[in-house]
Amino acid sequence: MSRIGKAIITLPKGVSVEVMKGNTVKVKGPKGEMFQEVNPDIAVKIDNGVVTVERPTEQKRHKSLHGTYRALLSNMVKGVSDGYTANLELVGVGYRADVNKSVLTLSVGYSHPVVVLLPSEIKASAKQDKGQNPIITLETNDKELLGLVCSKIRSIRKPEPYKGKGIKFVGEVLRRKAGKSAAAKK
Repeated sequence: MSRIGKAIITLPKGVSVEVMKGNTVKVKGPKGEMFQEVNPDIAVKIDNGVVTVERPTEQKRHKSLHGTYRALLSNMVKGVSDGYTANLELVGVGYRADVNKSVLTLSVGYSHPVVVLLPSEIKASAKQDKGQNPIITLETNDKELLGLVCSKIRSIRKPEPYKGKGIKFVGEVLRRKAGKSAAAKK
């Protein structure tokens, strides 16, 4: 039995789950509503504020779907109740970030600023304290979309291994290399 798949999902206050036509699950809460299409083989049951996901057989395909859909539904429940937040840090001299509605403008060492159009579901803000690196904060109720947008922003200027310059997550530990001087001493 899948350890992730057999775990129950307890619904917080103010969150409702409904199985609609075509095996679509609708999760509604204070931070919005989300929909997820579920494979017809997988059964989603709601009983007294507890959601369970069940599979019909022990086939490998059913086992993988079982855990996947349980994780997706759990992420949706957490998203509509608490939401998800990601913080990105710009490390480098002269690196800046500016957010205007759903447009993120980054100055990260190129000859021109890089403009990123953010989806309407994501709320973004940028702050820079004196002497500190700029921080971009992204908030949404969709974990998958947040990860996709973060990876897109990070790919604009990935952190390099020598000085650590680039766009990274706050608290991310980078693997650093020694550089030319360490190689010359051999």
